Amino acid sequence: MEYLLVSSCFAGYQTKYNGKDNKLDVIEKLAKRYKIIYVCPEVAGGLSIPRNPSEILGNKVFSCEGVDVTSEYEKGAKTALYLVKKYNIKKALLKESSPSCGSSLIYDGTFSKKKIKGMGITVRLLNANGVKIYSENTVEELLIEE
Repeated sequence: MEYLLVSSCFAGYQTKYNGKDNKLDVIEKLAKRYKIIYVCPEVAGGLSIPRNPSEILGNKVFSCEGVDVTSEYEKGAKTALYLVKKYNIKKALLKESSPSCGSSLIYDGTFSKKKIKGMGITVRLLNANGVKIYSENTVEELLIEE
């Protein structure tokens, strides 16, 4: 059975910045098809739950209070890559718009709720290492691919 890396918040773990989750009902179906490895790169990078929301601005990640948290995001991305290599993971289901896990959209860095095209820190690293990224918007593709 193939491994799948999944954002912890999708399984109901309360790892979001606000201490909540992004639970997806489809996780149970995915668990019948894949061996799931859960990760929250932000928590793995040393950030707390809850934590201040953060956004990418240029090549840095800043909290809403202006604190540079880039190193924590990079550490979390490296943890995700470690899991990818350890379990030979080829696919990941990650939270869209997150500064870690966004695969096509991220917030613009102004904390104005505006989204722009872009990738989160973890997605950038996993993408560069050949991992195919899915989000809650494309999760159904994981159930129909052969």
